[in-house]
Amino acid sequence: MTIAPFAAGTAAADLNTRRLVDMKATLGTLSNQIASGRVSDTYGGLGSGRTQSLSAHAQISALDGWIAAAGTGSTRVALASASVQQVATLGSAAWSSLVSARTGTGTASRSTLQQAATGQLGGALDALNQSTGGQYILGGRVTDRAPVETADRILDGDPASGLDGVRAVIAERRAADLGTGTPKTGRLDLAGSGASLSLSESASAGVRANFGFTIANAVSSNPAGLAVAFQAGTPAAATLSFAGQPKDGDIVRVTVQNTDGSQGFVDLTARNAGQGGAGTFAIGDDAAASAQNLTASLSGQTVVGAQSANPPGVAAALAGGNPASMTVTVGAGLAAGDTVQVTVGLRDGTSKTLSLKAAADGEAAGTFAIGASPADTAANLKAALATALDTTAGTDLAASSATRAAADFFAGSSSPGLSPRRVTTDASGTATGYVADPGGRTLIWYKGDDTSADPRQTATVPVSRDQSVAIGAQANEAAFRTTLSGLAVLAATPFDSTDSDGSRFDAYSGRVQALLKPGDGQPSVQGIASELSLASAQIDTQKSQNTATKAMLQKTVDGVESVSTEEAAAKLLSLQNQLQASYQTTSMLSKLSLTNYL
Repeated sequence: MTIAPFAAGTAAADLNTRRLVDMKATLGTLSNQIASGRVSDTYGGLGSGRTQSLSAHAQISALDGWIAAAGTGSTRVALASASVQQVATLGSAAWSSLVSARTGTGTASRSTLQQAATGQLGGALDALNQSTGGQYILGGRVTDRAPVETADRILDGDPASGLDGVRAVIAERRAADLGTGTPKTGRLDLAGSGASLSLSESASAGVRANFGFTIANAVSSNPAGLAVAFQAGTPAAATLSFAGQPKDGDIVRVTVQNTDGSQGFVDLTARNAGQGGAGTFAIGDDAAASAQNLTASLSGQTVVGAQSANPPGVAAALAGGNPASMTVTVGAGLAAGDTVQVTVGLRDGTSKTLSLKAAADGEAAGTFAIGASPADTAANLKAALATALDTTAGTDLAASSATRAAADFFAGSSSPGLSPRRVTTDASGTATGYVADPGGRTLIWYKGDDTSADPRQTATVPVSRDQSVAIGAQANEAAFRTTLSGLAVLAATPFDSTDSDGSRFDAYSGRVQALLKPGDGQPSVQGIASELSLASAQIDTQKSQNTATKAMLQKTVDGVESVSTEEAAAKLLSLQNQLQASYQTTSMLSKLSLTNYL
C-alpha cells in the first residue's frame, strides 16, 4: 500500500480528481449496461443481489434438466403406448374374427383364421420391438437388442440349433394329453367285464397330475338300470429334493395345482439365511435342508412338479394318492331314455359332461343300444363312452392342451432353469411327466430383462427433486404373454369350414377368445396402456409445473441481473452532462492565477 503525496492546498484538487475518476467509471458501467442489458458481468457487481441470483440460477439449471428429461420420457412413453395399443388392437381384431367365424356374421371364415393370426402375431411382435434413439423400450433394462424373436422363429423354432418353437411344444403336449391308441381316451383307462364297465385315471401319479382327463363325477338317472359307483381321487404327494446345494440367487420354478384343476407356476429364489423375503426360500446347511425349506415355503399348495438349472438340480417325486374311478353296472331295470353322465375335468380348469342315453338302436350320437343281455348292453355302453371320450379328446382336450402349451412356451425365460417345461417319456415313448431341467430344447422367445418384480420400475424419469415417474415396460408381462398365446394357438392350428369341424372349432374358439379378451380382474393389455397413459399425464403435469416455476425464477433473475436500457440511458446522459460541466469547470480553474484574477 502506498500513501499519495500530500501538499498544502492540494486537497480540493485531489477530491475533484477522484470525483472525475468515479464519474468516468460510472460512465463506463452505464455504457456496458446499455450494451449488454445486464447490471454486471460478474456476480460481485450485483452487490447484495448476488446470493439471490446464484440460488435462482441453480434452481433453473435443475429445472432445465428435469424439463429435458420429461421431454425424452414423454417421447418414450408415447411410443410405448402406441406399441401397447397396437398389440391390443391386433388381439381385438383376432377376437372379432373368431366371433365372426363362429356366428357366421361378417367376412371372417374358419379357413382364413390361421393365415390372419400369423400376420397378427407378426404385427404384435413388431410392436413389441419398438425402439427410439437406438434403444429398445419394451425390454426392461436391456435396451441394446430387440426384446422378442420373430414370428417365424417363435412358431417353428430354430431347427439348425435343435430348438423347438411353439408348434412343436403344442404337438408334444397334445400327444401327452390324448394318449396313444385309438380311440383316444385322454389317458383314462376304460375296461369292461360282463355287465359292468370301469373308467379310471392313470395309476401313474405323474400322468394323472399333469395329462389328459380327470374324472370329476358320474351319476345315473336310474340306478336300478345303471348302477354307478364313483370314487373320488386324492392327489399324490410331492417330495422335493436337490441334486446339489443351491447357491444364493438360484431360481426354482414349482408347478402347483389350483383348486379348479388348472396349474400355475410359483418362482422361488434361493437366499442365504437371514436374507429372505417374499418369493424366496432359505438355503439350509445342506441340500436336504434346503429342500425342506423349499417345501415349507410352499405350505398349503399342491405341488405337482418343479424345475431348475442343474445345479442345483431340483426334482419333485410324486407318490401316493389315489386315482379317481367309476364303475357302471347294467341292471335288469334299464329302460330306453335312462342316462349316465360322466363329468371329466380338463387341465385348464374347465370340465365337460358326457351324457349317454339308452336307446333301442343306439344309432344317434350320444346313445347306446340296449342289447339282448346286460353284458351286451354294457359292451355297447363301453363303446359309446369310448366314442364320446375320443370326440371330447379331439375337441375340448386338444384345445385345452394347445392353450396350456402356448402359455408354458411364453412363460419361458432365459433365466437358468426357467425354460419352457417339456414332456418326458418312458422307454416306450409314453409321456410320464415333465423334464426337471428343460433347458436347451426350446427357443426362448423373450430376450429382454426379466429380473424386476415391477416392469414399470425398469425405467424412470426424474421430473422433480423428489419425484420420478416409472415408465418401463417388458414384452413378457403377463398380459402380453396371454395375447401372444392366443394368437400363437390360432397361427399353429388350421381349421376348415365343414360342419364336422364345428365342435372342434368351438372348443378352440372359446378358449382363445378368453386369452384375447381376459375377464375382469385379469391382467390385460389395456391395463398396461392405462398405466402408461397415467405416467404420461404425470410427466406432462410436472413438466408444466417446472416450466412455470422456471419462468418465475427467471423473472427473479432478470430483476437482479437485468437493467432498464431507458433508465440507464437517462442516467448516462445525465452523467455525461455532469462530467462535461466538471471538465469545463476544472479547465477554467486550472487557468486561474493571481495575474488573471487581478
